[in-house]
Amino acid sequence: METFKILKINGTIRESSERLVVAEVPITITANGKELVTLLSTPLNLDDLTIGFLFSSGLIHKKEEIKKLVIDRQRWNVTVELDNDLDIENMIFKRMYTSGCGKGTLFYNAADIANRRPLNANLEIKSSQITSLMSLFLKSAPIYLETGGTHSAAIANNDKIEIFREDIGRHNAIDKVIGAGLMGDYDLKNKILISSGRISSEVIFKMQKANLAIILSKSAPTDQAVKHARKMNITIVAFVRGNRMNVYSGEKRIEI
Repeated sequence: METFKILKINGTIRESSERLVVAEVPITITANGKELVTLLSTPLNLDDLTIGFLFSSGLIHKKEEIKKLVIDRQRWNVTVELDNDLDIENMIFKRMYTSGCGKGTLFYNAADIANRRPLNANLEIKSSQITSLMSLFLKSAPIYLETGGTHSAAIANNDKIEIFREDIGRHNAIDKVIGAGLMGDYDLKNKILISSGRISSEVIFKMQKANLAIILSKSAPTDQAVKHARKMNITIVAFVRGNRMNVYSGEKRIEI
């Protein structure tokens, strides 16, 4: 973060002030010698971001496929050596531009999109637990509380938040918690994803890959997110504000 001198205006009152501003850097990920993608990101937890992005994009399926990961903070480059036979050269031309802040990229295989399987998870949560988790989540973002410039994501069980990450992009924040969960050997099938941002279809695709069956958000879902979540047996709980919430799919997992 960096402090800038700014002008504050309140009605007809003008005054000089100082304000912390969140950091943004271009992170280039290079895998097996091929430049893969450049992400605009907050320069924290870059190992989690890289691993989560590779996993969410289907470029890896388990942490053991990562032989080496080196972060160069001078050039803002992350170099990854993968222990698999993935044809990265061809994957570069199979990409979907996401609806995240700016123009994000999600790599995909056409067959992977066509064969979305429903999740078989018995996880249930009470509405009172959702209220408690969201209250805790909104208080757990130090960078946002200082700058107002980040999104947040978390991995939680029914009672507490276990992994929390912030980033200027909502997809980056989700990739970070998925990456941290993957490296920490978390059983994501029995965990809950919490997000500060809009729930779009690519968020649902990330959840399906990670076996995450429930997502909570203070924001809204898109129509495609709801349609895919219903097909994949994923629970969307959106507009979580106090005791109020809207359940758009997988309502059987929510107890009153």
